[in-house]
Amino acid sequence: MIEIICTNNRQKKRYPRGTSLLQIAEDMRIETGHPLLGALVNNEVKSLRYEIYKNKVVQFINATDSAGYRIYERSLHFLLYRACKDVYPSENIIIKHAVPGGKYCSFENPNFQVTEKTAATIEKRMRELVAEDIPFERREIPTKEAVQLYDSLGLTSKKSLIEDRNYLYTSVYYLGDCINYFYGCLAPSTRYLTTFQLEAYENGLLLVMPVQADPEKLQERKPSPKLFSIFKEYKDWNRILGISYVHDINHIIDKGGGSMLLLLAEALQEKKVAHIADRINERGNVKVVLLSGPSSSGKTTTAKRISMQLGVLGYHPVPISMDNYFVDRDHTPLDENGQHDFEHLNALDLPLFNEQIEDLIQGKEIETPTFDFQQGCKIWKGDKLKLYPQSILIIEGIHALNPALLTSVPKDQCFRIFTSALTTTAIDRHNPIHTTDNRLIRRIIRDARFRNYSAENSLLRWDSVRRGETRWIFPYQENADEMFNSAICCELNIFKPFALQQLYKVTEASAAYADARRLIKMLEYFTELPEKDVLQSSILREFFGGSVFKY
Repeated sequence: MIEIICTNNRQKKRYPRGTSLLQIAEDMRIETGHPLLGALVNNEVKSLRYEIYKNKVVQFINATDSAGYRIYERSLHFLLYRACKDVYPSENIIIKHAVPGGKYCSFENPNFQVTEKTAATIEKRMRELVAEDIPFERREIPTKEAVQLYDSLGLTSKKSLIEDRNYLYTSVYYLGDCINYFYGCLAPSTRYLTTFQLEAYENGLLLVMPVQADPEKLQERKPSPKLFSIFKEYKDWNRILGISYVHDINHIIDKGGGSMLLLLAEALQEKKVAHIADRINERGNVKVVLLSGPSSSGKTTTAKRISMQLGVLGYHPVPISMDNYFVDRDHTPLDENGQHDFEHLNALDLPLFNEQIEDLIQGKEIETPTFDFQQGCKIWKGDKLKLYPQSILIIEGIHALNPALLTSVPKDQCFRIFTSALTTTAIDRHNPIHTTDNRLIRRIIRDARFRNYSAENSLLRWDSVRRGETRWIFPYQENADEMFNSAICCELNIFKPFALQQLYKVTEASAAYADARRLIKMLEYFTELPEKDVLQSSILREFFGGSVFKY
C-alpha cells in the first residue's frame, strides 16, 4: 500500500501500489469547479492516467491552473491535428503562434485555400471526436522505432529532434490510430475538450481558446494586424533561411555555422532599428518617442539602440524613465490580494508626468524627480532638463502606449513603439515555443545576475506579472506606429546554460518546481551556442551581462 496526501481536500489515504490518479480523484470525490485535467505529484505535472507506486503529495488541477491550461492546450492541438488528418488527409496543419483570442494555424501547402467552410468542416469533425470520448494514450517505445514511425508519417522535424537526444526510449502519443507527440501531459480523453471554436483567419485557422480564469468561456477575438504582420515577416524569414524548427538551428550549430547565424540575426535586428529611426525622422515633427513592451522584452536596450540611430540622423536623444514618476508608496494602488500593484496605471503620478512632458515640449525648463525605491517616495535633487531644437524625448515604460499618457501633446508629435520577444522558431510543426516562456527565461537569468532574485522567486511572481501585462500592456499594443521583435532566433541556445544553472536550484518542495522542470525539459532540446559569440551591443547582453550599454 502507498499513502497519498491530497492538498485539494487535505485528506490522507492509503491505496494499492499502481493506483492511477484518475482512480484516486474518483475515490476522493475531488471537485474543483471545473473538470480535472491532471495533477501535481510532488509538484511535478502528471497525467490523470499516471500510476503511483510510492507515497506522494497530490494536488489535482483544472484549466484555471497554468499547468492545467497547458494540458488543455496541448490536447486541443492534438484534437485539431487528428481532425485535419481525417477530413484533409493530404494536407499538413502547422500550429504557428498565439494571437489575441487563440492560436493561429496554417497549412503547409500555400495553395490550399482555407474558407469558413473549411473551418466549419474541421470543427465539426473535432466535435465528433469529442463526443466519441477517445482516450489520449502515451506509449514508451524504442527510439529507433519512434524515428521510423515519425519518418513514415512525414513528421520530419519531430523525427530529427528525437534522433539528436540519443535516448533509448521515446514517448509516443496515440489518439485512436493517429500518432503524434506534444512534449507534456495530455487530458485523459477527448470528452474533456468542450470549449473551443475554429474560424478562418488569414488563409489559415484561428483555434479560439478558452479563458483560463473561466474555462467554459471563449477568449475575445481582437483584430491585431500589426502583431500578425510582424509574426508573419519573421516566420517567412525563418523559412527562407531554413530555421523554422529547433533541429534546424541545432544542425547549423553542429556544423559550425552558429556564429554566422547569430551575426545574421543581429544584422536583421539592427536593420529594423535603423528603419524605425528613419520613420521617426521622416515625420519631421516628432518630439517624443514612446516605447512600451512586456517584462523582459528588451525595452531598455531597444531604446538605447534607437537613440544611437537617431543620433546618426542628427538628433540629440534625451531619455526619461517613467520609473521616476511613481506615486509615493502609501498612495500605490492595491491588488486583489492587498499587495502593492506597481503595474497599475495609477501607480504613476500621471498629472505630474503629463505636465512636465508638456512643459518640455513647449521649451520650458523643468526639475525632474528621482524615485527613491528604498524610501518609497520621489525626491528632488535639483536635476534640470530642457529640450533644444534637435532634442527628442525617448520615454520607455510599460504604460508608454496607454492613451492616458500625454493627453495634451499632439498625436503627430509622438511616435509609439511596441517591442516584445516574439519567438518564431518552433520545437516542431505542432509545438510552438510560447513567447512568454522565452521572456520568462530572459527574466530568470537577469533576476539572478543583477537583482539577486532566485529562479524560484521569478517563477512564483510570473503569473502576477502576466496578469499585469494582460491588463495594462497588450490592450494597447496595436496603438504602436512600429512593432519591434527583440527575439534572436538562436537565443535559447545561448541562454541554455545560464537558465539551467538557475532552474536546477528549484527543489521538489517548491511550488515553482513544475514550471522549472517544464523549462528544463524544453531547453534540453537546444544545442548550446557559446555566449562569447554574442555582440556587446546585442539585446541579449541586457540579460546576462557584458553589454557596451550601461543599465
